[in-house]
Amino acid sequence: MLLSRPARALAVTLFAALLGPLLPAAAAQAADRTVQGGRLDWGIKSSFQSYVTGPIAHGSWNLTGGAATVGGSQFRFHSAQGSYDPASGAFEAGFTGGVHFLGHRRTDGTHELDLTISRPRVRIEGGRGTLYADMASKAKETGTVTTSAQVPLASLDLSGIDMRGGGSPISLTHVPATLTSRGAQAFAGYYTAGTPLDPISLTVDVKAPAAAPTATKSPEPSASSPAASGTFRDAAVDWGVRRTFREYVTGSVAQGKWTLSGGAQDGGALFRFPQGKGTYDPRKQTLAATFAGTVRFTGTHIDLALGAVAVEVTGGKGTLSADVTSGGTTEKAVPLITFAAGDFAPRNGLAALTEAPATLTEGGAKAFGGMYKAGTEMDPVSLAVAVDAKAQLPALPDLGSDAKPSPSATASASASASASGAAAKTAAAGDSPGTVTYLAIGAGVLLAAAIAVFAAVRRRRTSPSH
Repeated sequence: MLLSRPARALAVTLFAALLGPLLPAAAAQAADRTVQGGRLDWGIKSSFQSYVTGPIAHGSWNLTGGAATVGGSQFRFHSAQGSYDPASGAFEAGFTGGVHFLGHRRTDGTHELDLTISRPRVRIEGGRGTLYADMASKAKETGTVTTSAQVPLASLDLSGIDMRGGGSPISLTHVPATLTSRGAQAFAGYYTAGTPLDPISLTVDVKAPAAAPTATKSPEPSASSPAASGTFRDAAVDWGVRRTFREYVTGSVAQGKWTLSGGAQDGGALFRFPQGKGTYDPRKQTLAATFAGTVRFTGTHIDLALGAVAVEVTGGKGTLSADVTSGGTTEKAVPLITFAAGDFAPRNGLAALTEAPATLTEGGAKAFGGMYKAGTEMDPVSLAVAVDAKAQLPALPDLGSDAKPSPSATASASASASASGAAAKTAAAGDSPGTVTYLAIGAGVLLAAAIAVFAAVRRRRTSPSH
């Protein structure tokens, strides 16, 4: 039965009025978003770690680029950057940091096993996932060193994971990973393609598209000038103390923690002591500076605080000192470590050292209660001094938000699709189901309105004339 012209006009008006507010919301839901901040936790392969440090390879591993450890055998890569499309579920995020494995030391000081994995990147598209990484490895048989950028290292099993419609943060947990053929080659032949690797977990922050900028005139940039000779604008020193010490403090023996105060910042694998004050000579490349912040380690038989951090650099060598509080007493300005500072000249307004090797001093050994001997390798030191107003200090590792998904919004690799075919796993720890809900409500209202219009017209056509 055809509707009359007035009835059709009413129906069109109802549809336009109801769908109008909904369409922009659906479009916003589908817009690409930016991944900014977050971490990837991955042990690569736990048995490989054990082999490297075990009685056969007699090796070790060390972290680079601000990578940290978490749990018993996982490495934490940080500062995620990438993109996410909630409509298709396409996702890509690159992370910072690396791990360097060494083993089978030769008499000449080199190592037969020499493998570096860094800058992992996860890409998900069309239901398929791949983990890429920069690889530098020495072939097991020939010793040939190969360096490759963004090797497709592992394929990811995304069975049951629906990446569409996610909010922020996005979290994936224990996703199975398998070594690819390219990855096997880059892994120096230690494993064959198809070998299971450790599962990956990641949490990243997602930002909605920025609003279009308004056409306003920008203020004229202020002139910048270098600092006067002997002074600087700002400075910070980053130091993790020692990775194994942090793991001991938070482990099953000490069952402790660390707390920061006075402006000190936690970068995951390091502590930042900011607000440097003092003098810097760019010609002599010397520095005498004090920094804000205190880190305190507490646990079973541990109560150690390091504060009033100071750094001196002269003659290509640096010394980091601190006030040491232990057992209720404080010893002032204890030289804890020395570190290499061979090139400390400013570039683009910034004098910087990145992960300079550091060694424990006699005073440092005493400060740690004899836990480590003088000469022990400690965590490296990064130091930055801004001598120009335009210079920016390096950013701290960005670990992103803590994902706290609800029971109905968890990306668990052990979940499976429901009987109705909807995925039980979701990629979002903070889903935004509003668009779907409103569209469903709108559809119901539209249906009711259409029925009402149809009923009204039917009554007009079937009622007796007067």
